[in-house]
Amino acid sequence: MSIYWEEDQKKEPYQAPENVVDITYVLSGKTLPIDHAHDLSRAVLGALPWFEDEEEAGVHLIHVAASSNGWERPEDPSSGVLHLSRRTRMSLRIPKPRVADAEKLSGQTLDIGGSSVLVGKSNIKPLSILPTLFSRHVVCGENQEESEFMDDIYQEFMRLGIKARKILCGRSHQIDTPDGLIHTRSVMVADLEPEQSILLQEKGLGSHRKMGCGLFLPHKGIKAVGDMAEKQHFTGS
Repeated sequence: MSIYWEEDQKKEPYQAPENVVDITYVLSGKTLPIDHAHDLSRAVLGALPWFEDEEEAGVHLIHVAASSNGWERPEDPSSGVLHLSRRTRMSLRIPKPRVADAEKLSGQTLDIGGSSVLVGKSNIKPLSILPTLFSRHVVCGENQEESEFMDDIYQEFMRLGIKARKILCGRSHQIDTPDGLIHTRSVMVADLEPEQSILLQEKGLGSHRKMGCGLFLPHKGIKAVGDMAEKQHFTGS
């Protein structure tokens, strides 16, 4: 009797590369404009001249937790400010070889839209291999239909070699700049393989990374989406 018997090969746990990392800084200050994307970008580029030429570098927008007295972000971002707390952080996404250069931002005071903010100590965070990622701002056309935007997103994933099985498109937003409004939508992607999750965080999606657009962050699950709960679109199975 002849037998051919091949056991299943055990895969080694995926070791995520650290080509790109997030560097997070403690912030000290009182307030920031809610729509601070352009001003924050200008402040960072002024303090770190090399930052603009780094293709994979990006600036995460600053967010604060809702206060206990029910503070919510106004519908009109120009009408209010963010109140910074001791837990408020600023984060940059950078190539790992630039860590030492980015650490020089600590100790500097930035003028962000007229608000003075002191940048404190920094901490390095590797990218996550979680299968669900979320971006608050992915650039879209001003009057682009949601279905067309979804098609564009899917095609971009294909170009990157990412098999996106579940994509959720959320609310539209506007970012004010001296050159006009940047129109964006929030996007969540689920069921990514670890390699694809890292790749999407490294490469991002679309333009204006220096103003927080197209940068993806890990999300613990696809159910608690918040502002994306209204509309769900799935591609694939």
